[in-house]
Amino acid sequence: MSEAGAPSEGATALPAGLSVSVRVPATSANLGPGFDTLGLSLSLYDELTVTVRSEPGATVDVRGVGAGEVPTDASNLVVQSIAHTFAAYGQPMPGLDLIARNSIPHGRGLGSSGAAIVSGIMAAKGLLAGIVDIDALGLLARATELEGHPDNVAPALFGGLTIAWVTPEGPQFKKLIVHRGVSPLVLVPQATMSTALARSLQPATVPHEDAIFNVSRSTLLIAALIQSPELLFAATEDKLHQSYRAAAMPETDRLIRLLRAEGFPAVVSGAGPSILVLCSDPGQRLAAVDLVAKASPTPWDSRVLAVDFKGATVIAHPVEAD
Repeated sequence: MSEAGAPSEGATALPAGLSVSVRVPATSANLGPGFDTLGLSLSLYDELTVTVRSEPGATVDVRGVGAGEVPTDASNLVVQSIAHTFAAYGQPMPGLDLIARNSIPHGRGLGSSGAAIVSGIMAAKGLLAGIVDIDALGLLARATELEGHPDNVAPALFGGLTIAWVTPEGPQFKKLIVHRGVSPLVLVPQATMSTALARSLQPATVPHEDAIFNVSRSTLLIAALIQSPELLFAATEDKLHQSYRAAAMPETDRLIRLLRAEGFPAVVSGAGPSILVLCSDPGQRLAAVDLVAKASPTPWDSRVLAVDFKGATVIAHPVEAD
């Protein structure tokens, strides 16, 4: 078995019929002040089945979110992620049939692209089991190469609350267990938001005092999430990214201001336009849902979720002998 990150000495052909099942959670990155660093795994999942076939190429059957919209051939992001992982470990890409059952909304700030990338990498891990040993840092490295930053893919891979950072040796992460009193609520609008557009609205520099402000709030946020949920309101204040992106999602900004004026710890989920409310008890979530329903002229899909603690999983289904 080759070491993680090192190409194998020989290529191994996978048998037709070998199959794996993958489950990957949605994520919310930034969490207010933890820009490009903090991420939370949520109990909303994309599921994937990948089966090796004898013919080359790939087919993708997309069910649920993205059906009829995303590519169904080798250009599909999940297929590209599988191919990237196989190539990284010196293995030939087999022909594949994929069935994707998607529940994570696309373009809403809930890590759908990160989930697709992680789905492909976990599928490759399962298919290559016994041939290549891909450890946690190898998974994170492959995912970050494709996503560009580790804040979404880390919680998708590992679950819980993750702190992610990049070193000369590659991306690193620390997983933390979230306090059981933390009760996430996600409010999903009908509109979408481009992550590239959101990032383009960021200034090249920020005031020194704003940087200090966010350092204090992001460290407080970690304490609030793992130990003291009563501090979540103060801990979710931000001056680094949300105000700069507000003009691109005015209804999101308006509702966050309204929610926070009423004491709810509301932030932009990822690049938006979804809203994440990190409530300190389940009852607070119902009050937040009611407030948004009364205040918004457009419908928002309210998702009462839990923190996912497992992260991505893969189960292999070996070829049965005749």
